[in-house]
Order: sequence, then C-alpha cells, then structure tokens
Amino acid sequence: MGLNKGKLKEKNTASGLPAKYKYYFLVPASFFCLIIISAMVLLLPVAPQSKAGDIVVTIPLQASAGQVGKILQKNKLVRSSLVFSLFARWKGKDGQIKAGEYRLNNGLSTPEILFDLVDGRSTVQTFTVPEGFTTAQIADLLVDKGLINRERFYWAVANENYSYPFIQGLPKNEKRLEGYLFPDTYQITRGSSESSIIELMLNRFEKEIDELDYATLAREAGLTLHQAVTIASLVEREAKIEEEKPLIAGVIHNRLSCSMLLQVDATVQYALGANKPKIYYKDLEVESPYNTYRVQGLPPGPIAVPGKSSLLAAVQPVVTGDYYYVARPDGSHAFARTLAEHNANKERYLQ
Repeated sequence: MGLNKGKLKEKNTASGLPAKYKYYFLVPASFFCLIIISAMVLLLPVAPQSKAGDIVVTIPLQASAGQVGKILQKNKLVRSSLVFSLFARWKGKDGQIKAGEYRLNNGLSTPEILFDLVDGRSTVQTFTVPEGFTTAQIADLLVDKGLINRERFYWAVANENYSYPFIQGLPKNEKRLEGYLFPDTYQITRGSSESSIIELMLNRFEKEIDELDYATLAREAGLTLHQAVTIASLVEREAKIEEEKPLIAGVIHNRLSCSMLLQVDATVQYALGANKPKIYYKDLEVESPYNTYRVQGLPPGPIAVPGKSSLLAAVQPVVTGDYYYVARPDGSHAFARTLAEHNANKERYLQ
C-alpha cells in the first residue's frame, strides 16, 4: 500500500505541473486577446454608414501621428487618438501624413482615414471666383491652382451635357457657359474632374436664381432669362460702385427701348479678349458680335459672371431719363440725358 501511495503522489505531482503552466499561459494570452479585440473595435468607424457625414479638419505641418490622432478624435473622426497613433507607427506611416485641409467622413475606419491622410487624395482645395470674371479668367485661376487641365476644362464647357434649363439651346462652344459659372467661394476635393467643378458652379447659379425667382423677375421686365443675365454681366463690368448698378442698368434699358447702340466699353474689351485700362478709337472698330459700338442690341450672351446685385439691377433698373454715362476718375459715373450733356461730362472727366 505504501508503494502505491508514493506512486500516486508522484503521478499527481507530475500531472499538476502542466496544469500550472497552462494557467500561467492562459492568463496573459487572454489578456493579449482582449487587447487585440479592443484595438480592433477602436479601429472601427465612429459613425454607422447611415448616419455618416463629412467633417473638415486641418492637419498642420510636421504634425506627429499622436498630434493628428488628437485632432481626429476631437472632431469625432476616430475612436481613439492613441490607437490611431500606434496603428500609424505600426504601418510605418507616422512621418508620411500630409499637411492640409481635409474633408473626411466619420463613416470611415481608422485605417481608411490614415491612408487618406497619407495619400492626400481627400485634401480640400478652396478657390474663389470673383464677380465680373470671364470663363477664360476662371480657367486661368483654376489652372494656376493646379486644379484643372485647361484643354479638358474648355472641352467640358463646350461639350459636356448639363441638365440645367437655363443653358439648354445655347451654342456648344467655349462661350456657352459665360455668365453662368456663379461667382462664389468653393471647396472641392483634390482630383475633382473639370466637369464636376463646372457642375458645382452651375448648381450654385441655379440655387441663386431659384431663390430670387429670377425667371419671373426677368419676364416681368420684358426679358428672357438669357437677356437678363447678359444685361447683368454688362452692369457687373461697367459699375465700380454698388449703388450705381441700377442706374447703369436703367441707361442700358433706355437705349435698348429706342434702338440706340449700347456702346458699352466692356463689350469691346471682351471682343478684344483683353481688359485694357483704356479703350482707343481703333479698338471700337473690332469686328465682333460683342462689339456694341458696331452691333445694335445686346451681345449674343453674357461677357462675365454677374453677382447677385448685378442680376437684380438688370431686372429692377432705376427708371430715369438718362441715356449716357461716363466714368469719373474715382470710379463713379456722371449720367446725362442728352448727347450735349454727355459731351460736356466727357470734356470734364476724360482729360
């Protein structure tokens, strides 16, 4: 019996060692698995796809992954700044995050957001189209910012099919959208196509005229929408002072009503393709349907993008007996009812 007990004790001792080692192995292994699962959960998107939205954030120059993580967590784009930082370092991307302004979606996972920041493909680009710009000037602006290819832009202006009723039936050429690419500040993501940028500006124009009920205002003024936008563009280029826009529009309406040549200098500049500070008599001879010193009535279309105040002035002009105006040195205008008065104003202000 004593021998058997000894063997039994030896057996129990031998079988107890593996159980002990298993205990020491399972505890850290379980803890490690818990960390992995927690990390995976913290890498998930902050918002479900059904409730996801875009958030604009700015990443400063030479920001570390830790600093970027804090910015993202503050803006509710990642669940944990620490997990973002550790993941970026694990992937070797810590020093590859590009500075800039980004439009990020909180429905993206932490890895997806990291790779967007590394690639820079979601960087938000901002550009402003000033009132009075031509399509050519808009193209120059976008090319200078590296946002478009000039040839593709002009192709899209002339040929792309846009569904907006206000441009239906216009000749498909590089002047087709003149006046309709609304002046405003826009934000786009890097890599946006030329047609999508144009679409953005046309959509902004549509919203503006819908808010103004512009088609109705134009009709009440005895104009088509295209004619109203054309007059608005002349006003935009001629007026330097906001308060004078309805007065200049009134002169244009008066001259149209009695079939006088409009003789608007801005149309000559447009025909010449240059914003000359001074128009000479030889410039007035340029052969162009836009030269209102030679061609009666309105030009074929707008000569620039008018802002809201110019659009309203075109359909709500001030009614006066004036048929002439001349620019003073300070940018304001002297208005006149007769040619004699106008010549006297020219003599006074154009020395």
